[in-house]
Amino acid sequence: MTIAPSLLIEDLAFAYPDGNQALFGVNLRVERGERVAILGPNGAGKTTLVMHMNGIHPAEHGSVSVAGEVVDTKDKALLRRIRGKVGVVFQDPDDQLFMPTVGEDIAFGPYNMGLRGSELDAVVDQALALVHMSEFKDRPPHHLSFGQRRRVAVATVLAMKPEILVLDEPSSNLDPASRRELADILRSLEITILMVTHDIPYAYELCERSIILSGGIVVADGDTKTILSDSKLLSENRLELPVGFSL
Repeated sequence: MTIAPSLLIEDLAFAYPDGNQALFGVNLRVERGERVAILGPNGAGKTTLVMHMNGIHPAEHGSVSVAGEVVDTKDKALLRRIRGKVGVVFQDPDDQLFMPTVGEDIAFGPYNMGLRGSELDAVVDQALALVHMSEFKDRPPHHLSFGQRRRVAVATVLAMKPEILVLDEPSSNLDPASRRELADILRSLEITILMVTHDIPYAYELCERSIILSGGIVVADGDTKTILSDSKLLSENRLELPVGFSL
């Protein structure tokens, strides 16, 4: 029996109502358990692409499939399943944390999916353990450091047991210790990860594969080190290695 990839995007094109064409025939296949960095300049279409993965934007042309299911925004039951399978961690954790305590924030999604009692408690405890935040379960989120809040935001998504974890600029605004702690957590997860980032060292550290999205098309897709070693490719797509960084 063939196992469907975590994500399959075929010939995806999309234009906003104002006529701005954001995607031009994107093709992307991500197998289960892969960690892929999505690189590219501002305005390349990275956010638009992510918003197709969980059905926020409908596919005007082409298709998006998650774990073998084609995303159809008209099928509400299917869309609910897809949004449980594609967990997005926003750049600002405060966009995701709104309950009185950390534990309640993490329980919010599973509770709304029907979990109750000891089953819900177990899911919350497991998600907290994955991000090394178990001792903060009863703390108000706003009492935590920024790095801790980002880890809790990751836990709110992991509690839904998604097929794909999508991270939007996961290293932004983190101090060096928090950056390393999050990297260790992400490496330990047995899950498909898509990381939208401008942080090239973080992509190199965590993702064996990278794609460059530029002008709404995939202009490169391959081994991260190979892509980052191509100075001409990076320059053409407004990407730069940090001063002093070596592959």
